[in-house]
Amino acid sequence: MKILVIAAHPNLRESRVNKRWVTELHKYPEHVTVHELYAAYPGKTIDIEREQALIAEHDRLVLQFPLQWYSTPAMLKQWVDDVFTTSWLFSHGGRKVAGKELILAISIGGAEATYQAGGLIGYTISELMRPLQALANQINLTLLPYFTLYGAVKATDEEIEISAAQYAQYIVTPELNPRIAWKRSLEAMQKTMMTD
Repeated sequence: MKILVIAAHPNLRESRVNKRWVTELHKYPEHVTVHELYAAYPGKTIDIEREQALIAEHDRLVLQFPLQWYSTPAMLKQWVDDVFTTSWLFSHGGRKVAGKELILAISIGGAEATYQAGGLIGYTISELMRPLQALANQINLTLLPYFTLYGAVKATDEEIEISAAQYAQYIVTPELNPRIAWKRSLEAMQKTMMTD
């Protein structure tokens, strides 16, 4: 499985969490391509054809970003708008995107308790990510469970180290997709039935 990680942090060098996550991902070059969006496009002009080609070459797309004002950083929103064009998706590009997997990897400054009904924010991360969920549904991406780190602002170095290892293992695990897990389970049952 080939995995494309779009790392979209406006200041990755100063980041504690996202920078550590990216460093950890570089340990998996056989599976993971890390694409640092802000470093690739300092002038903020995105090479749309290059990005579309990158997506087409990979099986799983990971959008890695810090939650900023209850959404993605501006350049990630621009990337989504520029790359997933109607003309590309509803012509030959749609076939290159449909069926791929999408994971959102989000570092969240606040505590998890604030992101729920009755909490300080009052909305869950899932509710705040509705636009990306709608995009995935519209273009036939299989949205897999998010990877999140709450309390990123106050996280200890040890907590960040643990999250980095967990994150890398998480995104390279094929069984995240329930269709794959179901298929493997079915194959195992069939083998068992054949040997009984």
